[in-house]
Amino acid sequence: MACVSSKIDFLQQHTFMMALLPPSDGVTSLNYCPSSNLLLASSWDTTVRCYDTTNNSYKWQYSHECAVLDACYPERNRVYSGDIDGKIKSFDPTVGASSERVVGAHDKGAKSVIYNAEGGCLYSGSWDTTVRVWDTRSNNNQQVSSHSVEAQVFSMAYASVTNMLVVGTADKMVTIFDTRQMDTPFQKRESSIKYQTRCIRTFIDGSGYALASVEGRIGMEYFDPKVQQAKKYAFKCHRATENSVDVVYPVNSIAFHPIYGTFATGGCDGNVYFWDGQNRKRLYHLRHYPTSISTMAFNSDGTQLAVASSYTYEEGEKDHPNDQIYIHVVNDKIKPFEKPAK
Repeated sequence: MACVSSKIDFLQQHTFMMALLPPSDGVTSLNYCPSSNLLLASSWDTTVRCYDTTNNSYKWQYSHECAVLDACYPERNRVYSGDIDGKIKSFDPTVGASSERVVGAHDKGAKSVIYNAEGGCLYSGSWDTTVRVWDTRSNNNQQVSSHSVEAQVFSMAYASVTNMLVVGTADKMVTIFDTRQMDTPFQKRESSIKYQTRCIRTFIDGSGYALASVEGRIGMEYFDPKVQQAKKYAFKCHRATENSVDVVYPVNSIAFHPIYGTFATGGCDGNVYFWDGQNRKRLYHLRHYPTSISTMAFNSDGTQLAVASSYTYEEGEKDHPNDQIYIHVVNDKIKPFEKPAK
């Protein structure tokens, strides 16, 4: 497919809009509220913001006292967020500012927060090398348990279908918990990719996960050891040849399409690629976002993809484009690869 060479070409080839009043500093997470087009964005500017992407309107926000590293929006009356000081907050958008509560805190930054609707609990992973479980049904959001991992938590993902919580840490290890019995990890394994983990997301069927690294590579892994041995693989992506030099870009984000099971990757090259993991095919790509892709999310019916174009400081401090969130209307090019009929 031809590259998009200008903003005019981009507008002609892709249906998208830009969010009103985007964060003023790095966008750390994007998540849609299920069964809606309400998009949650957390940021280094200390805010957690909500957008209605159907009407392209800015809805509400609340703030932390420092940079927000992650947030989730599991229900219309529940939002959770974690900040760089380790504090975890809850917020009810249907009530407003008076509903802000501190759920609890880690000793260092709360890098990832995930809500388990069936269990009514919140999982948080931190740079203090713990994963903690909070009972959100109790009035005081009681901490249920704390589980040590070997190094700082960099990314977490939850497969509700199989109750598997996947934790990627700074030592390139992956710890997998069965959330029905978290006293002992279900598995501990070394990442199949030898460089630092940036993002982990689970397959929509709950059978495994995709792992992205700083070295322009994606690993596809499975929970069942027998399947893992037979089917795991890794592939290169987000690479380019510039002035006759091969350049490798970190992959910051993975987002699985909730219907088709295909997925998007976003990297520091400013590109988003769509992949069919089962058939090992690249499906489609976009180019010329203003800067790095920091995070992405599909809405629950897979008709929208939110993309944060937000510099991630892979080249240190420098002038860079303003942070922006793009909302793309998803087309059929994200469908799995269909083999030609014989």
